[in-house]
Amino acid sequence: MKRYLLFITFFSVSAVYAQIPEDALRYSFYPQSGTARNLAIGGAMGSLGGDINATFVNPAGLGFYKTGEVVFSPGFLLNTNKADFRSSITKDKRNIFGLGTTGFVSGYVPRYNTKSSSAFSLAFTQTASFNNSVKYSGLNNYSSFSEQFAEEFGRALNKDGFGAFDLVLNNNSTHPYSSAVALYTYLIDTVKVGPSYVVKGAPEYILDAGEALKQEMIKDTKGGLYELALGFAHNSEDKWFVGGSISLPIVIYNSNTTFKENDTSNSTNNYFNSFTYNDDFKTVGAGIAGKLGVIYRPQEYIRLGLALHTPMLMSLTDKRTVSLSTALENPIGNFNVSSQTFTNNQAGESRYMQSNAWRVIGSASYVFREVENVKRQKGFITADVEYVNHKGSRFSSNNEQPDQEEKEYFKSLNQVVKSEYKGAFNFRVGGEVKFNVIMGRLGFAYYGNPYNSAVGYKANRMLLSGGLGYRNKGMFIDITYAHAITKDADVPYRLSDRLNTYASLKQQRGNVMATLGFKF
Repeated sequence: MKRYLLFITFFSVSAVYAQIPEDALRYSFYPQSGTARNLAIGGAMGSLGGDINATFVNPAGLGFYKTGEVVFSPGFLLNTNKADFRSSITKDKRNIFGLGTTGFVSGYVPRYNTKSSSAFSLAFTQTASFNNSVKYSGLNNYSSFSEQFAEEFGRALNKDGFGAFDLVLNNNSTHPYSSAVALYTYLIDTVKVGPSYVVKGAPEYILDAGEALKQEMIKDTKGGLYELALGFAHNSEDKWFVGGSISLPIVIYNSNTTFKENDTSNSTNNYFNSFTYNDDFKTVGAGIAGKLGVIYRPQEYIRLGLALHTPMLMSLTDKRTVSLSTALENPIGNFNVSSQTFTNNQAGESRYMQSNAWRVIGSASYVFREVENVKRQKGFITADVEYVNHKGSRFSSNNEQPDQEEKEYFKSLNQVVKSEYKGAFNFRVGGEVKFNVIMGRLGFAYYGNPYNSAVGYKANRMLLSGGLGYRNKGMFIDITYAHAITKDADVPYRLSDRLNTYASLKQQRGNVMATLGFKF
């Protein structure tokens, strides 16, 4: 019951804004990115060091550099999605170019103490890729997409009476992306029941008759979360390595979502035939974040690491336009409208602050020394355990003096995030074997469920990876293939009076990454 009360409060003020609980998870539930070497060993970079990607994982790892290097890491992503929505399976694909960690590191060794050194880095990486395409469809006799709008306007009607029509349908609409377009196209309307009026969606008449609705969702997303970082580390006597980095996260996110419902009955006199709802949404912004780390090497072949990532504090701007087309049997006709009708013929805009989840990483590595019988073979095994506080993401107003409604909205949104998500553990392990100038690598990673058990759905991600490396005369080339399998859930709409219907998603993403580097 507490969960439903949170949703009621949230949806009573949410439509004028664009943020939803899923925005919190977008910037915290993603696999480790980086150079080809880092991907090949499962992303386990917390204690290993000696790779520019340490800038974004444990900056203390930069302390292993005593010379300099410059690297470039292009990649290619291959996405395949399978969605199960109400026992109907749908598949979709999308391939896109990506970018791993690119930049340079410069190390310095003082003449008076060759066992100590310092290093700094300037690096850029794509922390998370949002390029994806998800489709699903199925028969639903349980609920309708239109009911969220009926619930929303029903609350407005109870609060303001019939004056709610003027508040919703004017040029400064309180609900331009939902109730306004739904009322304008008669997808929802008032119905007198006894002495009072209730709000009902036209598709609900299909459900009341025991029939099912054909629902279809298509969502295409583009963009990514990028970081530009400056890192620094100091090595003391080849025992203690301490480092930190300051990064500027950059967010570019575009999504286009189309949701359709159709009458599956043979009746031509049950109010509803079909509707198509299209939502064009964009987010851009930037922020600041910090990472601190330490690595201790008690023996030449043992490395122990600890790193803390502060939340990314980001200033974001959302722009949104929706359109709705309905085909009805009562009133008979086709009706169309855009949300810009209610936002002065411009895309709606919302500015706000968001801080994502903090995380802490504990790690250990064992470095194998020379083995006589295999031509000076060397290698290592390394592992990370990471805790991510997904429920710690927070939203707040970007206005100097937010009004009470805005304050209540962000307070309710943060309560829903705290209720829906939880902290989760991620595990990464990898290894490398070196034969002269050629190296072979393998890795595995598992990312735990970020959802609270009360919401009824789960997610996780597994990553299998392998690659080869070549190092000779100051030049190196690494090539990696990483295969990620992600299980997640997509909630197309939310209702306050019952459990949400959702699609179970299984995404398989192949990542082909190459890194070219030169030492100086």
